[in-house]
Amino acid sequence: MTSAPEPAAPGPARLAYLGPEGTFTHAAALALGERGTPEPLATVTEVYDAVASGFASTGVVAIESSVEGYVVPSLDAIVAARDVVAVDEVALDISFDAFTHPDATELTEVCAHPHGLAQCAAWIAERGLKPVPASSNAAACRDVEPHQVALGPSLCGDLYGLRTLATAVQDFAGGRTRFLALTRRDVAQAELAAARGAGAVGSWRTMLAITPHVTGPGVLARITAAFGERGVNMSSLITRPLKAQEGTYVFVVTLDGAPWEPHVRTLLEQLLEAGDSLKTLGVFPDRTSSDAVFDDSRVPVASVQRGASPDEAARGLLW
Repeated sequence: MTSAPEPAAPGPARLAYLGPEGTFTHAAALALGERGTPEPLATVTEVYDAVASGFASTGVVAIESSVEGYVVPSLDAIVAARDVVAVDEVALDISFDAFTHPDATELTEVCAHPHGLAQCAAWIAERGLKPVPASSNAAACRDVEPHQVALGPSLCGDLYGLRTLATAVQDFAGGRTRFLALTRRDVAQAELAAARGAGAVGSWRTMLAITPHVTGPGVLARITAAFGERGVNMSSLITRPLKAQEGTYVFVVTLDGAPWEPHVRTLLEQLLEAGDSLKTLGVFPDRTSSDAVFDDSRVPVASVQRGASPDEAARGLLW
């Protein structure tokens, strides 16, 4: 188990992120630079520990990829954390370049974080390269061997003195990853109280862990119905198992609104009254695009849509 760093000595605020330099999380940390000086750490666990111990005033972790979905280790870590919550978010466009060692030989392997390998699967398959997972895309670039291709952000080329083999090798253009800015729960309470006291305007989003104590048919339907009854939009729902208790799950919800808003507060009271345990994982300004248009070309292949012929519906829905 990773030990927490020592508490920070007086000085500039630290902004902990998953290193080494050159990760997409590093880029997110730079975008949140007003919160402190970026400080690379070896693992996501160390980032949480650094914030909890006071070594860093803020931490940055990837939470969701528009291509690969939620980053499970980060999601589970924030659910399990006692004193660390999210207070802001930033979304970055994600593009992968392919790099080689300056003394490259015959290329037989490709190295990247598992999500990076998945997002560039077609390019890798076309070249017959053997995928080799790394702890991060930047680590793959930093440690690339002469027989390997490394996939990572464009800034890794100059940072590690690599040759660029190809640019934008990801399977899907327009991919984005969402990152959370973390701080201690008591600091978050003070920040939010100050923002409310200053008359902060705009929309908010809340991450909430809901753990039903009584399971069985209709549990999820009851919870989602409560959102509808109170007029609270649920923009995301993820199910995670409750550790070491088979058959029990935590529902991690992202909702539109803040806990102090009357309709959200009433919802939370209703869920508590029903016997659910609640944990606020984060409250942050809503930075999602309000003019996003749904791209129906992105739905799963062979989906049945409105207007389908009876034969298409029968085949696609297995009627």
